[in-house]
Amino acid sequence: RTIDQISNVLELIRTQPDSRRMVVTAWNPAEVEQMALPPCHALFQFYVADGRLSCQLYQRSCDMFLGVPFNIASYSLLTLMMAQQAGLEPGEFVWTGGDCHVYDNHIDQVLEQLSRDPYPYPQIRIRKADSLFDYEYDDFEIVNYRYHPTIKAPVAV
Repeated sequence: RTIDQISNVLELIRTQPDSRRMVVTAWNPAEVEQMALPPCHALFQFYVADGRLSCQLYQRSCDMFLGVPFNIASYSLLTLMMAQQAGLEPGEFVWTGGDCHVYDNHIDQVLEQLSRDPYPYPQIRIRKADSLFDYEYDDFEIVNYRYHPTIKAPVAV
């Protein structure tokens, strides 16, 4: 049986914003044994208060150098898109990590990252699509994005 959790949660956000059931899970116990790697970002929940949509992500296993920054950016973007589709303002993104780790072969890269001065946060502009599933690449614009040179590191599985 297939369940479209994202569409179901978006409908709850729109119609029952006080619901405590706005939860999406990637963890399916019946299928974990067949997966190459069980989902690291396992569960996220939305919360509506004062016209703002917030999201909390629970991540069971956390590659702090390569994985977590990507997951934070991805779920923050999803929160912006869900808020836009529900007619709400974006609220907070809260990240919770279970097994947080830095791999031995990432130590030098982490030290280099920590030595850098951060730049101001960029802004993102999103052109509203007809539905959550109609967004296209050109609907997104990142404004005032400054970045340091790339730090390469091997992906661990």
